[in-house]
Amino acid sequence: MVAPIITVFGATGFLGHRIVRRLHEHGCTVRIASRHPSQARALFGTNDPRLRPIDGDIRSGQSVADAIAGARGVVNSVSLYIERGKRTFHAVHVEGAQRVAVEARRLGVEQLVHISGLGANAQSRSPYIRCRGQGELAVRTAYPGAILVRPAVMFGPDDAFLSVILKLLQRLPAYPMFGNGMTKLQPAHVDDVAEAIARIVQRTERDPITLECGGPRVYTYKDLVRSVAREAGLKPRLACPLFECFNVTGAERSRSRATSRWNASWLRGVPNCSASTWGQRRRRLWRSS
Repeated sequence: MVAPIITVFGATGFLGHRIVRRLHEHGCTVRIASRHPSQARALFGTNDPRLRPIDGDIRSGQSVADAIAGARGVVNSVSLYIERGKRTFHAVHVEGAQRVAVEARRLGVEQLVHISGLGANAQSRSPYIRCRGQGELAVRTAYPGAILVRPAVMFGPDDAFLSVILKLLQRLPAYPMFGNGMTKLQPAHVDDVAEAIARIVQRTERDPITLECGGPRVYTYKDLVRSVAREAGLKPRLACPLFECFNVTGAERSRSRATSRWNASWLRGVPNCSASTWGQRRRRLWRSS
């Protein structure tokens, strides 16, 4: 049996490289489409014929077409969180997403999965959320049967979410809360989201669906921070509103400076806390009360 070919754009990113791994585990041949194929080769190696790093730039219609041609399915997991020069939210999440969808339909791709975000809204005042919403509309217009996946905020090893919270908890004498800390979050483990995408891109049904991926528990931001602190053995002062975090005593500043070097070592795996151990601790958060 010939392994189905799936092209993944954004395949070296936080979510993208995990989608590649999961598809490979499912027996697929994966085209690892990236603007920098050398990074993909360094990440996935060159010895496995079912892992094929290729050039894939969503800014170029020809590059997209070359990456897609002959593939059964396509996953677009390209994302942008900070605009730089010509790499704007609109260029990536609307124009680039539409380009992938147009080529996928023209070349007869059986399944297109577009990764968006929870809360995507074409009418939002937030440029990021608005472009996510506009991107969904552009994709569905170009490829009506496209599957839209909207993950909640994701966590996992090498993330930019829980790891950042932990670093701030360890290094600051008071943790800065934004607003009143009651914003609700439903974090999802990145591996679970990747597995869902790997399964759904292989489905045989062609009807358009929208899949929202959240974790098993809803937190307020304040409760989430407290859960992370408890798992790390810390007892932080939560400053709310934000400016209160600067209203600390001299003793607290000294304590923060004195422990900063130990905290940095702790993050690197000393004492007895490797990335995998911290990953296990983060998983336990969703079972804690």
